[in-house]
Amino acid sequence: MRLNTIKTIGRSDFVNMGPIKLRQPLPTQELDMVDPFILLHHYGPYKISEQHNPFDLGPHPHRGFEPVTFLFQGEQLHRDSLGNESVVSAGDVQWTTAGRGIIHAEAPTKAFVKKGGMLEGIQLWLNLPAEKKMIPANYQHAKHEDFRTVQSKDKLVGVRIVAGSIADTYGRIQTQTEVNAFVIDVKKGGKHSINISKNHQSMLYLIRGNVMVNDSVFLELDENQLIQFNQDGEGFSIYGQEDSKLLFLSGEPFNEKVTSYGPYVMNTQKEIMEAMRDYQQGKMGFLPLS
Repeated sequence: MRLNTIKTIGRSDFVNMGPIKLRQPLPTQELDMVDPFILLHHYGPYKISEQHNPFDLGPHPHRGFEPVTFLFQGEQLHRDSLGNESVVSAGDVQWTTAGRGIIHAEAPTKAFVKKGGMLEGIQLWLNLPAEKKMIPANYQHAKHEDFRTVQSKDKLVGVRIVAGSIADTYGRIQTQTEVNAFVIDVKKGGKHSINISKNHQSMLYLIRGNVMVNDSVFLELDENQLIQFNQDGEGFSIYGQEDSKLLFLSGEPFNEKVTSYGPYVMNTQKEIMEAMRDYQQGKMGFLPLS
């Protein structure tokens, strides 16, 4: 396999989002987006209890993109204006297509807050192309036990396919665009190579642990946590310096202008103003407080 060269190596520094402190490897001053991926927030691990629960996000709107949550620890309740209500457990993924508009809320379940525990996850914003920004909203919840996993020859690396495919093994999530999303678990000493489509922009994010990529670059916490690859090879290799977890994302870029404001991601400022107006007029639906 001819390895993709590395375009950028980035940190995942902490930012404040209201009462929540989280890592934001995308966007940064150095890396605006990896088309079609426009935002990645790594929240937690937080110690949740009845005395401390900052991650209670009340009803709020979205339009023009797909907010995706990968939950690694804890338990969250999702509610939305489509009438969906589901408990997302550790290892699950919720994939929301905001499209023309949706209102949702998410927070640790009351039972989880009462018993206490660690909460950790990633929220990813995946752009929609202009032609699909106003499609009907949709929600998918895939449970951890339903994902298909591909293992390395040494059985020390497992690649959980959330969306897209590896060879003839496909993810459970139905996507609006050509995209891959893999959660990779690496045991210490494990080595594996993963293919990347030449049509895709791609990135690899370290959630925990320490790995070597392409036999040359280290990813480790509080140092470099995100790699963006060039579109010049057939894939990349990873080697576990210790037990590690990573998220790999790739997608065909849209090469379209992106205009965003708060919870809306559109192509023009006029469309942003229309989204704000439609939300205020109730055209994105309603979601009562719990």
